[in-house]
Amino acid sequence: MDWNFTDCSRFIFGGFEMKTILVTGGAGFIGSHVCDRLLSLNNKVVCVDNFNDYYSPYVKANNIKHNLSNSNFVLEKIDITDYDALSKVFLDYKVDKIVHLAARAGVRPSLIDPELYYNVNVKGTVNILECARLNNVKTIVFGSSSSVYGNNKKFPFSETDDTNNQISPYASTKKIGELICKNYSYQYNINITCLRFFTVYGPRGRPDMAPYKFTKLIYNDEEIQMYGDGTSKRDYTYVEDIVEGIVASLDKEFRFEIINLGNSNPIFLKDFIEIIELALNKKAKIIKKPMPKGDVNLTYADISKAKDLLGYDPKTPIKQGIKKLVDWFINQENI
Repeated sequence: MDWNFTDCSRFIFGGFEMKTILVTGGAGFIGSHVCDRLLSLNNKVVCVDNFNDYYSPYVKANNIKHNLSNSNFVLEKIDITDYDALSKVFLDYKVDKIVHLAARAGVRPSLIDPELYYNVNVKGTVNILECARLNNVKTIVFGSSSSVYGNNKKFPFSETDDTNNQISPYASTKKIGELICKNYSYQYNINITCLRFFTVYGPRGRPDMAPYKFTKLIYNDEEIQMYGDGTSKRDYTYVEDIVEGIVASLDKEFRFEIINLGNSNPIFLKDFIEIIELALNKKAKIIKKPMPKGDVNLTYADISKAKDLLGYDPKTPIKQGIKKLVDWFINQENI
């Protein structure tokens, strides 16, 4: 695949100055949807992604291929741990704001290779913040995770809850990322909002996550693995709702805030599987497995702060969101 690069200098569109927004991890699941939304709002988007092999790079390329012909979209295929390459991006394009979503993802794999997770998620975040500091970028949205709460005994999870009990290296890297962001915000006068995402799902979903994985396996009449007795609960949040929270955060420019973005409606795992079964009109072949290390029993977002500060209002019920995911998946399978 050939990548075309364009000049991302500022333009005036309809009386408004177009902003140049850097989206790290922009070819990933959430990142590609963020790129779409920002482009629809007439921004310039610089998408940074290293197309690593955590899952097929082809999937990520497919996520953004529809934007490659857009003159307001630029793709830079680099790793955020490569400071020199990252610095050049900031020199080549006058970046106004940053959505930092690039990270090594996944709780369970982080138990196998914690060093990789700390290198990418911590060092990479420091590189982004340093480039922002040196290039006078004053607005950053950082993608954190509900995993920072660990096995929180109080629910719903609130931003004021204790977050010193992570149970995976991945979760720890996200907590460290928040702390580093807080330091940079106060030391260097950068507006940073850390958004804690709660189990995001939808079209282009990550192949390793349950919504996509279960959909694919049930569709193909293959076995799915259900960890535990099906009573673990997740606060599944549709990707378009998450994107609206990200865009709202870019516009608000808080000095420093940590904000939950969830649906505030946890679903039992066994009920979640049934919803996918209904959407596919197929029964799942379930193999029960013990709960893996690092997995939490419950995620449940208190979104009152997001509502107050961002006007955040998730609109997609789980059955509707799964129907959209399933329809997208079947369409992809039949292309």
